[in-house]
Amino acid sequence: MRLGIAVLLVAYMLSQFYRACLAVLAPALGAEIGASADDLARASGFFFLAFAAMQIPIGAALDRVGPRRTAALLLAVGAAGAAVMATARGPLAVDLAMALIGVGMAPVLMALYFLFARVWPAAMFGTLAGAALGIGSVGNILGSVPLAAAIAAFGWRPTLWAMAATTAVVAGLTLWRVTDPPRLPQPAGGQESVLTLLRIPALWAILPLMLVNYGPAVGLRGLWLGPYLADIQGAGIALIGWVSLAMGMAMVAGNFAYGPLDRVFGTRKGVALAGNLGAVAALLVLALAPPAGAVGVAALAAAIGFFGASFPMVMAHGRAFVPAHLVGRGVTLLNLFGIGGAGLMQVASGRVHAATLAASGPGAAYAALFLFFAVALGAGCAVYLLARDRTD
Repeated sequence: MRLGIAVLLVAYMLSQFYRACLAVLAPALGAEIGASADDLARASGFFFLAFAAMQIPIGAALDRVGPRRTAALLLAVGAAGAAVMATARGPLAVDLAMALIGVGMAPVLMALYFLFARVWPAAMFGTLAGAALGIGSVGNILGSVPLAAAIAAFGWRPTLWAMAATTAVVAGLTLWRVTDPPRLPQPAGGQESVLTLLRIPALWAILPLMLVNYGPAVGLRGLWLGPYLADIQGAGIALIGWVSLAMGMAMVAGNFAYGPLDRVFGTRKGVALAGNLGAVAALLVLALAPPAGAVGVAALAAAIGFFGASFPMVMAHGRAFVPAHLVGRGVTLLNLFGIGGAGLMQVASGRVHAATLAASGPGAAYAALFLFFAVALGAGCAVYLLARDRTD
């Protein structure tokens, strides 16, 4: 079981790398294949939307088949997507590649959460979920300065070919080393489904925050931070890599920090709400009173990354209301909202930026973009005020 968890953690590092890599790849893709920031926003959205679309079938597969074959098969699809990216000749190929990679990365974190929920005590779920995100977020860091260095040394195509090969190896290791827990019997009276979960009223006030809590941080780190620094600060790829590294490290720290706080303070709702309001505040400063230099931008980006790392806490809050025999479907339903919301926000952010850019120029375009993220996250927090708290 320990080796299987380790393999899935490496796979999750790959997932974090792929969702963050476009911010650093943006200059090279723009220069060589003509991919604009709005093109890359669309491609990033396809990653998250494909990722989200897979969650319902993955949830059923985890409950019925187990994490070993589910994760291994789809990781192989992700390796194929990385190969498509390495051979891309235009923006449409990047769209296809990111969609395939999204399918490939879709089961990894949920396979880990499924094992945590089935094998470890329920009170440990938030801590384990946060630790997995923190360890996996090393991939976010690898997608910053190390990726920029690899591109400078070898070129972006060989670097992506290496990532495709690495993903294929991890798929094979998943099939070999991950162990499925025993299946739980279904209750009498017929098969239950994700619709059973949607009939749980306690989830209704949690799902809206799940929809918007991940999008701003991943949107900034995974896509908009690089173009913003280049367009507004005149930054090159090295500085973009360092600022991305700062935000990535803050996201790692946030994941570890959130994990045990429900047991420290005796509340999941309070911890998640306070953290997300902190992210709203940082986004509003970036939108309405942006700093003049890259250091100030890095500090605000780090704050958004740290406070915006509430995903495991909101996930743990929702999972607490899910029956044990439906835990696979439960965590993937929550993840559907989290990743699907991030995908929708990525696509919408590209349109907000493009529309404002045409009318008012780059400064106003980025201000509108960050304000869009702040308003969406604030609305999710407003609904979350109605949520019923629960700890295990």
